[in-house]
Amino acid sequence: MSDLGDWFRSIPLITRYWFASSIAVPLLGKLGLINPMYLILWPEYFLHKFQIWRPVTATFYFPVGPGSGFLYMVNLYFLYQYSTRLETGAFDGRPADYMFMLLFNWICIVITGVIMDMQLLMIPLIMSVLYVWSS
Repeated sequence: MSDLGDWFRSIPLITRYWFASSIAVPLLGKLGLINPMYLILWPEYFLHKFQIWRPVTATFYFPVGPGSGFLYMVNLYFLYQYSTRLETGAFDGRPADYMFMLLFNWICIVITGVIMDMQLLMIPLIMSVLYVWSS
């Protein structure tokens, strides 16, 4: 168990919390501790009923099931690999700049998600990190 703990502690700080949240939030929904309908982005509830947690939880939530488990694992791999590479490469020693880039991308994705009625924001944010890393 210490090997897993050592590996987890070796992940850069921002990526570590993002990765852990992307595992914990779907697990809470899958175990039934929180109703998954509270974790996705519904623009009507977010804009008119002041449920301000929805963009945050929609960023970390992914409905894991028999048909989507592989896609979830691939996205976790992308999150770990490319966020770690970006945080230790282009943004090495500048965690505030990396956090600002993530925040800016997240705000743009939330605005797009509200306009286009996207309910899950995990994949677009991971793909934005992959895009920034590749350019």
